[in-house]
Amino acid sequence: QVQLVESGGDLVQPGGSLRLSCVVSGFSWEGYVVGWFRQAPGKEREGIASISSRDGSTWNWGSAQGRFAISIDSVKDIVYLQMNNLKLEDTALYYCAATDKVFLDESNYSYAREYEYWGQGTQVTVSS
Repeated sequence: QVQLVESGGDLVQPGGSLRLSCVVSGFSWEGYVVGWFRQAPGKEREGIASISSRDGSTWNWGSAQGRFAISIDSVKDIVYLQMNNLKLEDTALYYCAATDKVFLDESNYSYAREYEYWGQGTQVTVSS
């Protein structure tokens, strides 16, 4: 049974940093891809970044550019999202999601619909 558990969300001032964690369990040895997504009130869920447990490949999806970084501890099966220079507009519920699908076109990993497993979300609030 696949499970994802996020943690690390908090209230932070603009310009601050946070590191989110996603503990992954239940996948086979064949590996998985984890994506971080976020959803602000009244907005659609958007992709931030994804990473493969198979070879550590990473992909950034627009909202991650330059300030956020995804990484993985493959021994512990924990995926991190380091967020720096946080802005008011980063306020959202942040989710990690996972899939064991393999795509030739890796841009498919930017779509929430391609992930079968989701965590419960962790709230990030950026406010002065």
